[in-house]
Amino acid sequence: MNPPDNLPGNSPPKEYCGIFGIYGHPEAARLAYFGLYALQHRGQESCGIVTGDGYQVRQHKGLGLVPDVFQQPVLDSLSGHLAIGHVRYSTTGSTLLRNAQPFVVHHGGETLAIGHNGNLVNAMEIRHRLEEEGSIFQSTMDTEVIVHLIARHARRGMVGALSEALAEVRGAYSLVLATRDLVIGARDPHGFRPLCLGQLNGSLLLASETCALDLVQAEYLRDVEPGEIVVLSENGLTSYKTLPPAPKKFCIFEFIYFARPDSRIFGANVYQIRKRLGARLAQEHPLTVDLAMPFPDSGTYAALGYAEALRVPFEMGVIRNHYVGRTFIQPSQSMRDFSVRVKLNPVREILQGKRIVVVEDSIIRGTTSRTRVKTLREAGAKEVSMVVSCPPTRYPCYYGIDFSSKGELIATHKTVAEIRDYLGLDYLGYISLEGMTAATRMDSQGFCLACFNGDYAVELAGDFSKTCFEACLAR
Repeated sequence: MNPPDNLPGNSPPKEYCGIFGIYGHPEAARLAYFGLYALQHRGQESCGIVTGDGYQVRQHKGLGLVPDVFQQPVLDSLSGHLAIGHVRYSTTGSTLLRNAQPFVVHHGGETLAIGHNGNLVNAMEIRHRLEEEGSIFQSTMDTEVIVHLIARHARRGMVGALSEALAEVRGAYSLVLATRDLVIGARDPHGFRPLCLGQLNGSLLLASETCALDLVQAEYLRDVEPGEIVVLSENGLTSYKTLPPAPKKFCIFEFIYFARPDSRIFGANVYQIRKRLGARLAQEHPLTVDLAMPFPDSGTYAALGYAEALRVPFEMGVIRNHYVGRTFIQPSQSMRDFSVRVKLNPVREILQGKRIVVVEDSIIRGTTSRTRVKTLREAGAKEVSMVVSCPPTRYPCYYGIDFSSKGELIATHKTVAEIRDYLGLDYLGYISLEGMTAATRMDSQGFCLACFNGDYAVELAGDFSKTCFEACLAR
C-alpha cells in the first residue's frame, strides 16, 4: 500500500509502531505521554493521544517526536480518565498527518479511536470491496479498513463488532481502541506483535512493551494472549476469545532488534536473549581477534555475549552521537547516508593495528554496514570481521517491517562470500537459524521466521507484493 515516496528501494526498512492504553486514571493523558515516550524507539514519524471522560473524546496528534508534539498546554487540554496513544513508523501509507494515529471516526452517535501495530495482508482486497459498496476512505492506512468493518457490525455492540471485523482481516495486529468510556486491546491469533497488560493502583494499562509500564511505575500483569480481546472499563478487566486459535508466530525481530533491551516481551527478557545470541555466535564463529565491538546500540548486548563467551576484550570501538536517530529506521535514503557519517565516530587509539570483530544484529541492505566498515579501516584496524546475530534476511516481511521487496535485501541476490566482499570484510559469519531459535530458549515453532526461510504463517492475498505495494501506483 506504499505510495511512490515509500516504494521499496527509496527508503530504509522501518519498524512497526508502539501503542499504549490506560483506563481509570485522572491523569490518563499524562501517563499516555510517558508511555509513548518510553516507546519512542518504535516510531518517530508521528504520534497521537486520544482521551475520553465518559462523555466526550478529545484528541491531539502530529508529526515528530513525542515531546515535540505534546507540550504542556496540549496535555492540559486532553482531560479524561482514559487514554490511548500511538507512535508510528509507516509500514503502509505515507508520512502524512492524516495517516497519524490513533485514527478517530464518528459513527452512529459514537466516537471510536484506534491505534494499530502491525500490517494486514488483505487490506487492499477488503478496501476495494468496501469502496465498490460505497465506503469512503480518509487515509491510505490499512488500519482504516478495521474501522469500516466495525461500523458495518455496530449493531452487535463494540466487542461483537470488533470480533466480526477481526474475523475478516488477515495479518499482524496489536490494537488499542477507545470510546468515550472504554479502552479495548486486541491481538491477532498468531501473536505476531507484543502487547501486555499492567496495573497502577486501580488503573489498568496496555502497552507494546513492559518498558512503558516501568516508566509510569505500573505493575506488569500478563501478556494479552494471541487472539484475545480485552476490555478495560469501570467493571475492571474483561476478556473475550472470539477468534479461532492459531499457531503462535511471534516476530523474532523483536528480540533481535526492535524491542528495548529492558523490556520483557513474549515472556522473556530482551537483554538476556541478545546476550545468548552473542554467545551462540561465539560457538558457531570462534574467531581469533584482539577485541569484539558493536555498532551501538542494538548490537551491544550480542557483542557482550560474544566477547564473554570467547574471553576477549569487549570495547566500544565507535562512539555514538545519541542525538542522531537510529539509521535502520530513518525516513529517507539521503538522511540515512548522512546519519551513517554523523552518528558513529571511531576511537582510533583502540582500533589501530587491531584484529576486530564487529557483532551486528542484522544486515538488511548492506549500505550502512559498508560505510561503517570503511570507517573502521580508515581508523587503522588491521582486520575487520563481522558476525551477525540473525541469519541472512532473504525474504520480504508482510507483517509490519517495511522491507517488502526481495530487491531491497542484499542476501536475496548475494552469497555470504559476496556480501563479505561487498562490505569490505575479512570474514563474515551469520548465526544459524537453529542457533538463533535455540538462544531464545523458547519453542522454535512459536516464532515467525518468514524473513529468513520464506515460511509465511498467514496466507497472502494473491500476489501480495504487487497488490499492496504496486497497485497504488496504478490507481
